[in-house]
Amino acid sequence: MSKRKNVLLIVVDQWRGDTLPMLGHPVVKTPNIASLAAEGVTFARHYTQAVPCGPARASLLTGLYMMNHRAVQNTIPLDARHSNVAKEARKAGYDPAIVGYTTTTPDPREVAAEDPRFKVLGDLMDGWRPVGSWGLKMEAYFSWVAANGYKLPDNPWDIWLPQDLAPGEIGATRKPSRIPAELSDTVWFTDRGLDYIRGANNKPWFLHLGYWRPHPPFAAPAPYHDMFDPADCPPPIRAASVEEEAKQHPMLRFYLDSVKRKSFFENGEGLGADMDEGEVRQMRASYYGLMEEIDVHLGRVFQHLKDSGQWDDTLIILTCDHGEQLGDHHLLGKLGYFDESFHIPMIVRDPDASANGTRGQIVHQFTESVDLMPTVLEWIGQECPRACDGHSLLPFLRDGGAPDNWRREVHYEFDFRNVFYSKPEEPLGLTMDQCALAVVQDESWKYVHFAALPPLLFDLKNDPGQFHNLAEDPAHAVTVRDYAQRMLNWRLTHAERTLTGYAATPEGLMLRL
Repeated sequence: MSKRKNVLLIVVDQWRGDTLPMLGHPVVKTPNIASLAAEGVTFARHYTQAVPCGPARASLLTGLYMMNHRAVQNTIPLDARHSNVAKEARKAGYDPAIVGYTTTTPDPREVAAEDPRFKVLGDLMDGWRPVGSWGLKMEAYFSWVAANGYKLPDNPWDIWLPQDLAPGEIGATRKPSRIPAELSDTVWFTDRGLDYIRGANNKPWFLHLGYWRPHPPFAAPAPYHDMFDPADCPPPIRAASVEEEAKQHPMLRFYLDSVKRKSFFENGEGLGADMDEGEVRQMRASYYGLMEEIDVHLGRVFQHLKDSGQWDDTLIILTCDHGEQLGDHHLLGKLGYFDESFHIPMIVRDPDASANGTRGQIVHQFTESVDLMPTVLEWIGQECPRACDGHSLLPFLRDGGAPDNWRREVHYEFDFRNVFYSKPEEPLGLTMDQCALAVVQDESWKYVHFAALPPLLFDLKNDPGQFHNLAEDPAHAVTVRDYAQRMLNWRLTHAERTLTGYAATPEGLMLRL
């Protein structure tokens, strides 16, 4: 490679797409991310293709829709035959490094059943060189904390309990977590990333810099725990009661009845759906504090790139695996079919002079997580595999407009089969492979198709909160038909196609791209 071209891929975890200052969020400031956006392009309608972490990161890094990569839930293996952005970048001479994780379960046909990676939610995807993995159970991070003089409790996760926890205090609190800010996981990830960049020795590098935050536990260290007044945080968008919410769909009722606070707060008890508005606002204040902490440490990374003369040689992408319900629709986590779980951030800063005319722009066309891989590969000059379902975003960065025939809708999927921590199959009366839904959504309508449950249709112009299902209304039967056909067309067009461009001919093997 004649000119140094670095790639910094920043992947935060569980960061809602509407929680960005440049998109008008009333509380979050994140000045370093805002500065990055001022020099790049923000994609306002960017969606992950699947939730939760494992499927989302599989789509993000392979460029494949979930219907093609089929790592459909956390703990479900990723087929070893699929390529990914790291493997493809190796063809261009990069040695892609990763700080963080990909929540990938290995292919059991390639790995012995006794492999310890089968005892956790997921590990690292092939193709990356780990330079900041915290291990299968965060042991590297906890060891670092102890080495820095902090006495770990018997249960290391208790470092995220609130300080001075009172008897009966459950769930969200304004108190800081017990771990001091200088020993937070955000500091640990940042330090590992900076160590790698400093050691790159003037060769082109590619770093996946992952952060665990603002993933639960929703407890921020001081001073980030108290940066926002809960009264200033937006209230949840939800039905008047849990029972009213649950009437919308059987799958929604299952999650309202089963998602527990304990998965989101180390001191949590009871159901997440039972959180009152005050507790939801407090949870949001903590969540936003975790975001501000990440922003501070991204500022360290950005400053190092500037000080070392690498800022104008580095493609910087900030994105996420999935969103977070955060109390909307009485839900916590990433699940179901609501936008809060699937709408994610996407900011791209292209240092090339050809992008000068688009700096600070906000793109409102629909984009998807599968667009990451072709964007990076085009930028480094590497051909994208035919199997990839996404499209490069570089035209938005350099031409300032949407390419011809750009998508006018977004698609995403959710598989809710039984895994060890959630078991919907029996309550819903479904088999494993019936636990699937797919969404097609455009400016006006959102259609949710289930493999074996009733569909949903929302009029987004008149019902942006998605409370009124019109799928059974005869007046909207034509709309249901049209959007179901759109979904079928999408699936037919994007069916797995690794080898479908090849053909035998009387003259020998032919390849069509």
